[in-house]
Amino acid sequence: MNIGYARVSTKDQKLDAQIDQLTAAGAEQVFADIASGAKSSRPELNRMKEQLRQGDTLIIQRLDRLGRSMNDLVRWVQLLDDQGVKFKSLTENIDTTTPGGRLVFHIFGALAEFERNLIRERTRSGLNAARARGRTGGRKRVLSKKQQQALKTLYDTGEHTIQELMTQYSISRATLYKVVNGSY
Repeated sequence: MNIGYARVSTKDQKLDAQIDQLTAAGAEQVFADIASGAKSSRPELNRMKEQLRQGDTLIIQRLDRLGRSMNDLVRWVQLLDDQGVKFKSLTENIDTTTPGGRLVFHIFGALAEFERNLIRERTRSGLNAARARGRTGGRKRVLSKKQQQALKTLYDTGEHTIQELMTQYSISRATLYKVVNGSY
């Protein structure tokens, strides 16, 4: 049986084009996830893995749909090979039933990992440059310094319950304790 696997990283992205390509390539069943490729545990990927049988062919649109690192991809190909499952990647034109296909797979896998590392490094550099200019990332603080002091004072008096303080300042229990412990 030809089994396809499709993946997008966010709900804003569409699976339709991948599914259409997999179906056109002969996939009789397609499993699809909306999850980061960095996550090794994905619900539909796990279901697909359990469904694969000897003689099946796994078809993907691109290598990075299956795994984001060389280790992930090599582990997948080894798992598939151990189970007697063939592997095809449409974009890279890889078919692991041939020695040439295995070689091309390893080359493209290394390039995909290299590209991911470049993206990660550019992101870090951009964040560091922004911090150097005084910009910080993350969510804006809910409480001002003045509100934090007032909350701490009210907490220390013991006259109010935790729930009352949370309601009065519209904050979660975790935020309240961060303020009280000075880690906010």
